[in-house]
Amino acid sequence: MAKVLIIGSGGREHAIGRAMLASPQVTAVYCAPGNPGMSLSGIQPVTIAETDFANLTAFVRRVGVDLTFVGPEAPLAAGIVDYFTAAGLRVFGANQAVARLESSKAFAKDFMQRHQIPTAAYTVFHDTAAAVAYSRQASLPQVIKVDGLAAGKGVTVARTQEAATQAITTAFAVTDTVLIEEFMAGFEFSQMVLVGGDKFCLLPAAQDHKRLLDHDAGPNTGGMGAYSPVPQLTPEIRQQTIDQIILPTIAGLKADGLTLNGVIYVGGILTATGIRVIEYNLRLGDPETQILLPQLQGDFYQIIVDLCQQRQPTLAWQTAATYLGVVLAAPGYPAHVQTGVPVPTLATADYAGVSGTPQHLVSAGGRVMTVIAHGATLAAAQQLAYGQLAQLTTGPLQFRHDIGWQGLGDDDGQPSL
Repeated sequence: MAKVLIIGSGGREHAIGRAMLASPQVTAVYCAPGNPGMSLSGIQPVTIAETDFANLTAFVRRVGVDLTFVGPEAPLAAGIVDYFTAAGLRVFGANQAVARLESSKAFAKDFMQRHQIPTAAYTVFHDTAAAVAYSRQASLPQVIKVDGLAAGKGVTVARTQEAATQAITTAFAVTDTVLIEEFMAGFEFSQMVLVGGDKFCLLPAAQDHKRLLDHDAGPNTGGMGAYSPVPQLTPEIRQQTIDQIILPTIAGLKADGLTLNGVIYVGGILTATGIRVIEYNLRLGDPETQILLPQLQGDFYQIIVDLCQQRQPTLAWQTAATYLGVVLAAPGYPAHVQTGVPVPTLATADYAGVSGTPQHLVSAGGRVMTVIAHGATLAAAQQLAYGQLAQLTTGPLQFRHDIGWQGLGDDDGQPSL
């Protein structure tokens, strides 16, 4: 029987832990550092930081962990997979070289250009004056991107010249490399792929809701909710995604001498001229994972072990229901997060930035929990999710009231409750 360690502390890691515990092969799931809300699902938090590689590997050896699954981007970019691999330990996640597809947007754009993977036109800058001068003669809107990791919040869509100049100035305050991209209009979606060398399997498509407020207003966040499957993505579009993006990406990694046992997350957009890549991530998405993994019909632990050994896994996904998740965040998120705010206890929720005890949770970070429901239709799933929320004491916690609106074609973006 197997023991699993999940690296991370958020809702994504909670969902991964649930999926691992559902395997008949798994007897224990640990999460480092985890959070106290995970204990409601039988996941055991371990107070080791996600970048403390020495103590993490020591824990794996001491407890007899059979598989480590890396959730968030920061430890991947810092080289956790290389460290575990050098120690002879089984780990699922991108090594540091491959993780640059997420940790450096400039590297990712160069990769896509080199391997003819469709994406937005872009220019890279290393000083503010040159970037502002280019911006002033470029058409609007413009997309300003910080080159490094920014927890899903390093992108600004500037619709005025003043906004573009401000975004460029702000970006250069935290990095020495900034990208200015053409704006792409279309329908955004998330397509995640589990990869083991040249073997891969697709998760169902999902749509994230990045903006903080209803009607896609307010600042970008790490994600305020998601639903899956996505009715707008037909089998033909899904096949185009495989042929034009997934397969060329995997082939491009091989051509560049890179090997991946981990996740490719394609942030895609369906434009008037076809599918393009907005960006890559090299880990499962949050909050998409919370509504994707419950759809799996199979042994998640065995799937990951197979991919680690570069064997093609056997797996299937449910097709009868739609899954929808609503994220609750602390007051002030994403700019000035208020801690110590009571967070309701719900056994079926996935928890993130919380502290305290399982029965008395309080906010300790930005996004604190994801409430999940599934129904025969997207409208039914939405109704059930917001019905659960109505039964909770949410106080000043923030959440959107319109998750799923694009899939419903709902002009006012409000659920019919």
